[in-house]
Amino acid sequence: MKITIIGAGNVGGTTAMRLAQEGVGDIFLIDIAGGLAAGKALDLEDARAILKLNYSVTGSNDINDLKDSDIIVVTAGLARKPGMTREDLANKNAAILKDISLKISALAKQAIVIIVTNPLDLMTYFAHKTIGFNPKKIFGMGVSLDASRFANLISKELKVSPVDVEACVIGSHGQDMIPLPRFTNIKGVGLDEFLKDDKIKELTKRTVERGAEIVGLLGSGSAYYAPSAAIAHLVRAVAKDEKRTIGVSAYLDGEYGIKDACVGVPCRLGRNGIEEIIKLDLNQDELEKLNQSASNLKAQFNQITL
Repeated sequence: MKITIIGAGNVGGTTAMRLAQEGVGDIFLIDIAGGLAAGKALDLEDARAILKLNYSVTGSNDINDLKDSDIIVVTAGLARKPGMTREDLANKNAAILKDISLKISALAKQAIVIIVTNPLDLMTYFAHKTIGFNPKKIFGMGVSLDASRFANLISKELKVSPVDVEACVIGSHGQDMIPLPRFTNIKGVGLDEFLKDDKIKELTKRTVERGAEIVGLLGSGSAYYAPSAAIAHLVRAVAKDEKRTIGVSAYLDGEYGIKDACVGVPCRLGRNGIEEIIKLDLNQDELEKLNQSASNLKAQFNQITL
């Protein structure tokens, strides 16, 4: 299986390392920045003898090398800087993504495409419109990362293993994300059995602010260890046809009362991409928040100018 990662920065490079070491497929790392991708590919290859693993990583600065990819991960684009919202990035990253999307459409018609470029939901929708594939073959990483952050904060608060926490987040990958305590549990027991409402509200607020917190602490660039883990999780689900339910930014065409927008919801992923959009039994407040998140994304998308 040919897995191509476009963008060899911190997120793309770390994703390549994770996927190579898992032996998911042959990894192709592409970046227009000189020898960046080729250098990282050589570095990753040099670890094989130490790790006792035989994997393949190829680096290139030629976007045409995505030809005939089975899975394409797009991380290319400008990273957030302190004080910058994901939405601030929209116009600049849409221009970058447009050229990539046209190449994907022409050279890899069978590929499943995973968008990571921020602002993620807007760029996922933009890629959907530009590439023109079946929308089930294009989705964004998004809320799978947010759910992991929510789970981590819960595990630290309760002093339990994060492995035991099943967290749920929907909505946009940004300030409009919606952590769902009602659908979050620890070993099958609802979160409200462990924490009071005020503490749950505190943890949901910290989840929403987690990305900005990390950007502020780093001072330059943004998170990449957890995002790369989330990407690898998605690639694995597709490559191994796991039929696993994971939250992703998916194109909705009437689901949850939302039409013509990409927003984070749980989906069953397999070799064909999104094989089912899972319908959560949301209450009125949760449904209104999700629809508002989608409405805000539509308004933001209409402001993109190329």
